[in-house]
Amino acid sequence: MTQTTQYGYVPSPIGTIEIGVRSECVTFLEFGEHPQKKNSDDSRVLGLAIQQIEAYLQGRLQVFDLPLDLSGTPFQQSVWQALLTVPFGRTASYQQIADTIGNPKAVRAVGAANGRNPVSIIVPCHRIIGKNGDLTGYGGGIWRKEWLLRHEGILL
Repeated sequence: MTQTTQYGYVPSPIGTIEIGVRSECVTFLEFGEHPQKKNSDDSRVLGLAIQQIEAYLQGRLQVFDLPLDLSGTPFQQSVWQALLTVPFGRTASYQQIADTIGNPKAVRAVGAANGRNPVSIIVPCHRIIGKNGDLTGYGGGIWRKEWLLRHEGILL
């Protein structure tokens, strides 16, 4: 039996945040302008994800505690696990992530995997910056990355 995806939406200063849950695991978090589907209200995990995103946006949560089911290659999975080690209010460079996963020459591949992160904010790809401190690349737009980093007190 195929599980259907349940959807939830959180309005935010950086656009509507769409959260997808399947089999009681968060499978994606994306930015949009308007909800595309009806909010599901029969998923405990979806309700918890919405609460945690709202608490993060209000400055009351720094670490997410949600079951995730992220589809990706083994390399992408290793990058996403490394992203989870970058704490709230801190940044790391793409090079540092490549070093963390034991593949220091894979900086560009780390950037590509970062861009394919299906649950931005929860897996904090916005905290990854260029070696020189530049805010390079962000699937949701650099302006969102900048907002998130300001929100976490990284940029003043």
